[in-house]
Amino acid sequence: MTKTNSRYGKRESRTVISKDGTIVSFLSVGKGNGVIVLPGVLSMASDYAAFASALADNFAVYTLERRGRGRSGPQGDGYGIQKEIDDVLALQRETGASFLVGHSYGGLVALEVARNNSAFTKIAVYEPGVSIDGSMPVYWMQGYEKKLAENRNLDALVEFTLADAPARLAKIPAWLMKLMLRLFFVRYPDSKQMLGLLQQNLCEWREIARLDGHYIDYREISAAVLLLYGGRSDSRAVDLVIERLPAVIPSCETMVFPKLDHFGIERTAPREVAKVIGDFFSR
Repeated sequence: MTKTNSRYGKRESRTVISKDGTIVSFLSVGKGNGVIVLPGVLSMASDYAAFASALADNFAVYTLERRGRGRSGPQGDGYGIQKEIDDVLALQRETGASFLVGHSYGGLVALEVARNNSAFTKIAVYEPGVSIDGSMPVYWMQGYEKKLAENRNLDALVEFTLADAPARLAKIPAWLMKLMLRLFFVRYPDSKQMLGLLQQNLCEWREIARLDGHYIDYREISAAVLLLYGGRSDSRAVDLVIERLPAVIPSCETMVFPKLDHFGIERTAPREVAKVIGDFFSR
């Protein structure tokens, strides 16, 4: 166990062993009823420090360092979402947490965890990475994988970013997006970690594609679900999630943040999102 102090308060870095023997680390902060937080693609547990700190005013928050990141073990051979589920369940058994938060791909994992599972009583997902009728693009994968093989990591990130961008950004020329990313890394140097997570991103998107159309399975969720999204996300995938999931999940409510985008929970307004989620968990 490692203890650290930061502007977001005292955090402990701890580990748990998953079903297949993989060591998975997590960051712990706060006291109270337990909440597990699942980061999205190209993100690490530390990226949610502000969100976790805000939630830690009233809860014990455990942010999972998903496989292939930090002190956690690799994704491993035969990677699939079941391994992610096993990691979450190992952490749940370790902490006794009954609340779960997931963002993007972490939201997809959260929903999959909750199927036929009463361990979690309430779940909040911010724009979960659920593909419906091909709503999550996959055409970029072949070119992306080729660029990774050629060690052209920044070019691979450009390919992915443009494919997954809101409509207002998707038409930006690749050379300009590359320049914008370079400037972004200068302004936010910690974000350069994304370049080391590109292979993990590809594996995770393969799971998103494989599970396309499986949202009907979420009728098996007994937990109360809060479905959150940003009004500025400008995404067909998000629109379909907001339309279809509440009709399937037995207990589901939605909440929009009109001024936020896909990264509202992570970067744009983590304290604002934490307040809404904390109120939901406290009911």
